[in-house]
Amino acid sequence: MTAEFAQSGGGALHLPLPLPGKPTPFFLADGEGERTHLFDSLITVLLSKDETAGQFGIFTLAAPKGDAIPTHSHADVHETFYILSGRARVWIQDPDGEQYEKLMKPGDFGYVPAGCLHTFRVEADDTKIMGVSSAGFERFFGTAGTRTDSLELPHPPYIPSHEQLGRAAGEYRQEFRFDLRPLDG
Repeated sequence: MTAEFAQSGGGALHLPLPLPGKPTPFFLADGEGERTHLFDSLITVLLSKDETAGQFGIFTLAAPKGDAIPTHSHADVHETFYILSGRARVWIQDPDGEQYEKLMKPGDFGYVPAGCLHTFRVEADDTKIMGVSSAGFERFFGTAGTRTDSLELPHPPYIPSHEQLGRAAGEYRQEFRFDLRPLDG
């Protein structure tokens, strides 16, 4: 038995790309969504605050083995890490100063509450991480990086200017701590 999904009026349900921009049912095929290059990563927004009435967003990050991203915190954004492939080392410091670190493998899940300092380093080529964030943070990547139609990692990496990164951080209430490098070594 098969089922056909239809909108009122008899038309087949299909997705206007990149995302519908409102709460409505939709599907994405592998690789579809809003794609951005930022540093050495390809970020794909699968679901944004627009489709969830401001509640949350879902994105994937694909990256090669590399350096840790800058340590940062989000004033009002909760964030998750779910490792789809590869490995990533995640470091979190809570507001009381307690530190957590884990080498995450496929199927592992991590949670970063709002206000916690955190960073991660991709530890294996072909790593892919799925993230869920609150407060519309998924659109930070498009503001900090450069939109792309490519399904490939950026070559060369896309390095935003300090002004572009600072503008994105301000808009999404993110604080970078360039003086704190917990994953060095």
